Amino acid sequence: MFGKSTRLPLEIEALPGRSESMPVTEPHAVSSRSLLPPFPATMQTVLFGLGCFWGAEKRFWRVPGVYTTAVGYQGGITPNPSYEEVCTGRTGHAENVLVVYDPTAVSTYDLLKVFWENHDPTQGYRQGNDVGTQYRSALYWTTDEQADLAKRTRDAYETVLRARGFDPITTEVGPADGLPFYYAEPYHQQYLIKVPHGYDCHAETGIALPVL
Repeated sequence: MFGKSTRLPLEIEALPGRSESMPVTEPHAVSSRSLLPPFPATMQTVLFGLGCFWGAEKRFWRVPGVYTTAVGYQGGITPNPSYEEVCTGRTGHAENVLVVYDPTAVSTYDLLKVFWENHDPTQGYRQGNDVGTQYRSALYWTTDEQADLAKRTRDAYETVLRARGFDPITTEVGPADGLPFYYAEPYHQQYLIKVPHGYDCHAETGIALPVL
């Protein structure tokens, strides 16, 4: 069943998608800021996948210095997919969080600390009870500094995880360039503010990221 797929689809298997993008008409339900660029020139953007994006987004919008967040689909084949299509496993996308932040108010390292410590990056195509390629761990950078810290924190975290008996890290780490971020449907945006007791599954390791 594709919805529980533990492999990414081949291009010939991928759903065709559509040319129309998802309308984004509402501001952020917490900050009231826009979810869409252009963002202030002083801001930076990084993208994270750490399982179901409902709880993942909440972990980032609470961080002081984060300007805005949004959830969407990234890293796959199908253009402008729907949530239902992503859930089939035939788009190749991960559920990702767009994080726009002020680097003078919160460091990239601090955001990476939130990322690594709030899921289990060793689980491959799953996160806890959520099984499928859409729940994979992913980290896509937009600056050279982010790229450097992404690699160094991954290596440092893997060292401490392996010492505690965990498998190797399976996180996709790479540039966001060439990987379009397709905004998810409006009801997914800031879901856990709209549905305070909604589903929030993350399989944290309980292990801190080492200080670099």
